[in-house]
Amino acid sequence: MFDLTLSFDNGPEPDVTPAVLDVLARHEIRSTFFVIGQKIADPARRALAERAQACGHWIGNHTYTHTLPLGRQPDAAIAEAEIARTQALLGPLAGAEPLFRPFGGGGQLNDGLFRASVVEYLEQKRATCVLWNAIPRDWVDPDGWVDRALEQCRSQPWTLMVLHDLPTGAMRHLDRFIETARAAGASFRQEFPPACVPIRRGERCLAMDDYISNLA
Repeated sequence: MFDLTLSFDNGPEPDVTPAVLDVLARHEIRSTFFVIGQKIADPARRALAERAQACGHWIGNHTYTHTLPLGRQPDAAIAEAEIARTQALLGPLAGAEPLFRPFGGGGQLNDGLFRASVVEYLEQKRATCVLWNAIPRDWVDPDGWVDRALEQCRSQPWTLMVLHDLPTGAMRHLDRFIETARAAGASFRQEFPPACVPIRRGERCLAMDDYISNLA
């Protein structure tokens, strides 16, 4: 038996996200979609985020451009350019608790995630920062990620998995993954495991030194 929280990064995508929402609805699972600001600036993609929210999913901020981890960005004003800009676009999609997930550059949990100024910004805005503890690399291996994802789930009591609603073909296997995980004892949750939330409503809950670069 294990708990499993699903999250989806880098969308929304008109050719993928609707099918993901259909699968989640069929299995009565609620998740979180961490969206890219540039994408929801497009009305068609924003409509998908609105549909997701209407279905009970949470919508989070996953930077505006998703081009370079924030801890590697040379611009001191990166929090405004990447986080605040996206948050403004989200508007009511964000809900009462602003959720933010940094770009990990391939899912890496290292000092590339944040600059000190980014952490300060998240604290000031009373945001909740959501990391992860499972990356099956579906974007690299769109047909082989399911077995790897199941192994990651079985290795820990509560998994927060990052999947991607991108046009790679990987989400064709989402239904099979959910069915197999449930048969293996998965209990699906929308909440996040505490070990994956270093900042909650602006308050640091976990040590973050390993995630912060030496850039101010």
